[in-house]
Amino acid sequence: MRCSSLATGCNRVHPAGHKRTSYSEQTLPFALFLLLIFAIPGIAAVCRAQDKPDRPPWAQKPKGDTPAKAPATATANEDAQDSGAQRGRIRVNVNLVNVLVSVLDEHNRPAPDLPRDAFQLFEEGAEQKVEVFESETQLPLDLALMIDSSLSAHKEIAFEQEAAAHFIRQVLRTGDHMAVYAVDENVTQVAGFSDNVAALQSAVHHLPNGSGTSIYDAILLGSRSLERRGEDRRRVIILVTDAGETTSTADFDAARKAAVRSGSLLYTIVIRPVKNESGRNTAGEHALETITDTMGGAMFFPDSAQELDGIFDRINRELRTQYRLGYYPNPRGPANTYRSIEIKVSGKYQVRHRKSYLTGP
Repeated sequence: MRCSSLATGCNRVHPAGHKRTSYSEQTLPFALFLLLIFAIPGIAAVCRAQDKPDRPPWAQKPKGDTPAKAPATATANEDAQDSGAQRGRIRVNVNLVNVLVSVLDEHNRPAPDLPRDAFQLFEEGAEQKVEVFESETQLPLDLALMIDSSLSAHKEIAFEQEAAAHFIRQVLRTGDHMAVYAVDENVTQVAGFSDNVAALQSAVHHLPNGSGTSIYDAILLGSRSLERRGEDRRRVIILVTDAGETTSTADFDAARKAAVRSGSLLYTIVIRPVKNESGRNTAGEHALETITDTMGGAMFFPDSAQELDGIFDRINRELRTQYRLGYYPNPRGPANTYRSIEIKVSGKYQVRHRKSYLTGP
């Protein structure tokens, strides 16, 4: 018998001359089997280690080769699509500027049914293309009715309440909502936004009495409340006051900025307990005139509280015959800046609309 080393195996020659299988040939399949048993866990461990940043470079998986889990990918794609769609909606809402326009004839009556080509729209002096035109807008109303309940205005409060209750019944239609606020040294919402005429009228008749008058606070808080109501609605503040600003924490600039940002219309009815200018707060009246003009509403100075019904009727007619113009500014102004708006109507008409808007961030 002649044997080689264990590394090469051992050959035996039988008398018959037949050669038998070597030792190495016999053990090779078994060795491969052992190798696979012990090697597979090691390979798996290396694969797991590739996901850990503290492993050496040879154990790291190449960047970009990590397959995402199917559920996570679907969720991410859906989130991205929703986010993209939402960004698209926000972008449209920010870029499209809506302007409500009241057109009155020489007798202060609404002038309906004017054609699109009767209007010209300018931003910062540059004419804009009117993309949206409604000769009688159907956008629903959100109204903040704010009544001065301070001692200085208390003399006429009964007339104010009756006129306001009548107005609520007239103005609210399907889809419209109103909130009622009492304005004194505080601004108190006594009825939330709803279309419940009876509840709103009851709130008007049960206003709390106060001492001061916070007009700037009222405009600021009313504007912010309306702004939170959402897009595609007309926002209107109706303020009944003696214009005697005394107790606001907000100032004129803060109130005007909030009003412009909200895009609300302001209709101000000034009940003057004293007809002589020397005895009135004319500074408050002038401030309100400025804000009202900027917001595109109107200001009324009734000689007596009995005229309130007629004024509320006029506001109601005007709100029902407004034109709506929409445009995409070209060029678009810088972020967080005031942009002036001017609308011209061919013919002898009085035109009211908001005079500026505030660009988004």
